[in-house]
Formats: sequence, C-alpha cells, structure tokens
Amino acid sequence: QLKKLDQAVSAAHTFFVANPQHLQMREDIEKYRRMSGVKSDNFRDLEATPHWEAYEAGVRHYNADEYPQAVARLEESLTEALSALEECRGLCEGPWEDEDEEEEEMQPGLYEAIAAHYIQVLKCRQQCILEIATKPGRISATEDFIPSHLDLLQFAYDQVGNQALAAECAASYLLFYPMDEPMLEKMKQYRAELGEDTAVTARESIQHYVQRSLMEKKLIYYAVEHLGGTFNDPDLWTPDELIPESLKEKYREDQEKQKQETLDVEEREKRGPLPFEGIAVTMDARRMNGTQRVVFDRVLTESECKDLLRLTKAAGEAGDGYRARRSPHTPHERFEGLTVLKAMQLAQNGDVDWRDAKLLLQASEKSRKIIESYFTPGKKLHFSFTHLVCRTAVDGEQEGRMDLSHPVHADNCLLDPEGQECWREPPAYVYRDYSGILYLNDDFQGGGLFFTEMDTVTVTAEVHPKCGRLVAFSSGKENPHGVWAVSRGRRCAIALWYTHSQEHAEQERVKAEELMEQRAVEQDRPDGEERQGADHSGRSSSELPVPSGGTRPTSRRHKPASDRTQQPKELRARDEF
Repeated sequence: QLKKLDQAVSAAHTFFVANPQHLQMREDIEKYRRMSGVKSDNFRDLEATPHWEAYEAGVRHYNADEYPQAVARLEESLTEALSALEECRGLCEGPWEDEDEEEEEMQPGLYEAIAAHYIQVLKCRQQCILEIATKPGRISATEDFIPSHLDLLQFAYDQVGNQALAAECAASYLLFYPMDEPMLEKMKQYRAELGEDTAVTARESIQHYVQRSLMEKKLIYYAVEHLGGTFNDPDLWTPDELIPESLKEKYREDQEKQKQETLDVEEREKRGPLPFEGIAVTMDARRMNGTQRVVFDRVLTESECKDLLRLTKAAGEAGDGYRARRSPHTPHERFEGLTVLKAMQLAQNGDVDWRDAKLLLQASEKSRKIIESYFTPGKKLHFSFTHLVCRTAVDGEQEGRMDLSHPVHADNCLLDPEGQECWREPPAYVYRDYSGILYLNDDFQGGGLFFTEMDTVTVTAEVHPKCGRLVAFSSGKENPHGVWAVSRGRRCAIALWYTHSQEHAEQERVKAEELMEQRAVEQDRPDGEERQGADHSGRSSSELPVPSGGTRPTSRRHKPASDRTQQPKELRARDEF
C-alpha cells in the first residue's frame, strides 16, 4: 500500500519460502512476478541464515553432479552450522526458568535447585541442534543435520578424487553411526586406496561435538532417572546403551501404547464391501493424506453422464434460483443449480425428459448406497441435500484471476483457521455427517477439489474431476476442502450431503420420489395410453438402483426449522462444491 514494491516482494517471498502451500501468498507471488516494476533480485529471503543458504546451494550442486561446487558450499554450511550451534548454546546460560512439570517432581532444597538449573541448561543446549536444523519459518527440523553434511561430503570428495578428505568425512560420520554398514564398506575402500600406513581419523571438531553431546545426554538421563522430569532427545544417533533400563522400559510401554492406538485407528478405518460391481476405489484415505476420504471411479457410464449433462441445461434455463447468476463465491464464474424436486417438476411440465430426471434420483441414490456401505456399514445414511450444480467460467474475466471457485470450508462446522478449530454450531449444517461429489465431465480447465489442513492453506490432497468419479468424505473438521478456480468451460457435478439423523432427511427428495411414483402409476393405467410413453431409454433396471422410499414418512410431518430446505437460497448456495 505504501508503493514500496521491493520490500513488499521480499516480505512475500520470505513468507512463501517458509509456507510454500499457502494459497493466498502463492497468488500474491504470481501477481508480483507480472508487475513491471518488480525485479528478479527483489525475490530474496529476509530470514535466510548463512548455514541454510550454503546448505541448500550445496545440495543443489550435489544433485546436479557439480561436486567441486557442492564441496565448497557444504563445507561452508558445516562451519556456519557449528558456529551457530555455539551461539545457541551460549544463550542457554541464564537465570532459572520455572517449569511446572519439574517443579512438582523436585524438592525445593538448595542442592535440588542447583541440579534443576544445571539440567535445564543442559537440556537447552541439547535442543540447539533442532534450532539450527530448522529452516527459518518452518516448524520441523531436518533429521541428522550434521551427519547428513558428512555423508554428502564424503561422496562428493570421492567424486572429485580427494580420497583423504572423503575418508576423513566417512570416519566422522561413523562417530554418529558406528555400525552403518555402507559407510564401513566405504572406509575399507578408502583405507585400501590410501594404504594401510595412512592414518584416517575423524575431524577434531566433530569428535568434540559428539563427545560433548554424549556426556550431556548421560548427565540428563541420570537426572531424569533419579530426580524425575522428562527429556526429549533431539538426536536419532544416541547410543541405546546410554539410556537407563528403567527409561527404556517406559519407552517400550509408550511405543506399545502408540502401536495399539494405531491398530485402533486401523480398526475404525476398516471398510464395508461395495454394493455394486465394476466400481473401483482409486484413492483411499492413506493416499489422500487424511482420514475418512475416498475416491471411487466408474460410478456412472459415459452415456449416463451425457444424459445428466442434458439435464443441466434446464438448470440454466429454469433452475432453482441460481440460473445464469454470478456465483456467490466469485464474480468470475456463473452458477447454475437444480434440485431433485425441481427436476421432477420440470419433467412433470414437459420441460425435461422424465428419464433424465429419474436418472438424477437414481445416480444420487446409488452414490448414497456406496458411501453408506463404505463408511457406515449397518448404519443408515439419509439424504440431507442433493444438488445438480454447474460452474461456468465467465469469458473475458479470467486474466489475472487470483480467487478460488469455492473457498476452503468444512461442511458441518464453522472453520477457524487462526484458532485451529471448527465450531459445530449454526449457521453451519451441524447435522451433516458425510459429503459427496459425483462428477459429470472434465472438458474444462481448473475446478479440481482439494483438501487442506485446519489452517486452510496447507494442501494435503487434490482430486481431478471426470465422468463417473465420486469423491466422498466425512463432513467435519478433519476434511476442510475447497475448489480451484474454473478458468475455462463449464464444470458440472451432483453435490451430495448425508446425515444419520432421520429428522433432518431431505424433504424435497420425499416429494420428488412421490412425483416419480405418481408417474409410474400413470404409466401402469389399463387404458395403455400412458404406457406408450414408458421408458424407451434402453437403460437396464440393474444399471442403477431404484430410488428408495425408506425415508418417506407415512404421514405428512412439519419440516423441522433446521431442515436443509428451510435455508434461504443465498445461504444454501454458499456451501456448494
């Protein structure tokens, strides 16, 4: 806003380096790249540290087989990293900081207070490796940061023909992992090449680092065993014999508990058999990096998709209130929708083919049975809302577009990215349990579905639409999702929501099924006149299930105030996929 583009670009780039999945910043970076006043050197990381800049440059050279350059930058990185480690360790010296957990464990005597302060300093020093191994802006540290330098260096030195330094790096690496077989084999090779008389020793700086770290760990483990408290060892290379037996036992118990929790999750994730042949599970929750997510293919045939796409034309001409209007989520797309009841009413008036309207009922019922059998076998799922929806890119308004077709949201709670929470309260549709999208086409650009973490910016999975593909997932906070912008063409799908609560079953569907049954009765009249208009589609009755009337009450009930059909159309539209 202050027109200081160079500083704005640097700030944006710094944030994006640390958060490469952040959708808004990705759009901002692309916007800056297209601006005439922005230079390439404006894209600099303001938080970059010397050892991380050198390390990443060294790894790039290493991956490009540029070993002389890799050696220079990796050596620079290792030197800078050890220097940063000493600075961090120095900052651990200071006044005692109360830690509630240890304050309860230790007695408030003089010797205990001195011991507690000293142990606190030692723990702080041990954690310094995590600080220097964490890229600025990131949360997790790179594992084995110091050993990985030595591993890369020994190979790079070997490639440039300096076996003496390669052997030195290998010997240094073995201080961390003395039983590493590949490195032991390399050491044999280096000794043979250099000659048995040539002394090969580890670097003095690495020897000092390892010996000091092991002594500190030994003191900390002794204190934890005899004085109480906890210690989260930051290193993977800590020798097993250094850990006291009593703590090993506790560790084994924790591991067993974690294993049991994993088995419990796997038990909950077990799926029921699919009720129809030919349907394929192409992506499960594991492949989609989440829980309660799945992608099915071949739910519809190509001809069935074409029939339903024919029905979508009616949505543009006589839909349910969204026809040809701008999307409630973006001005760059038009939004058209058709409910099952409106489709039946149009068929009744002769505006659409009865067979296409019937197919909408059948396709959505088939999806319901698939999702019910997969996620909740033995537990009834009722329709909450069914909507045939199309999103069309507005010509001439796509250039420079930065928004989404549908912002990230959850289907039964109000997403709070800052607080990392999802509030299951109105106006969210709190009664929804599962959601689905049955795609009808793929002849458009963009429009893919994506899932994120609770922060709404870290993308965990993406699904590309195509005819007959059904995406299903639980409607809660575990599955925040959005839709990429439709930049060209028209994307059509059947959006589906389900509930275990019969009280919130879709009332419009009940009426639509009544109209379909009424049509069937008229076709069966003995005069035969209506019978001549019977279904000539050639569609097999086994191809799609007959719509179930199991949710229809025997008597007309007043619709509950929270029913899906009671929502204003503007509010309903905000939740379409």
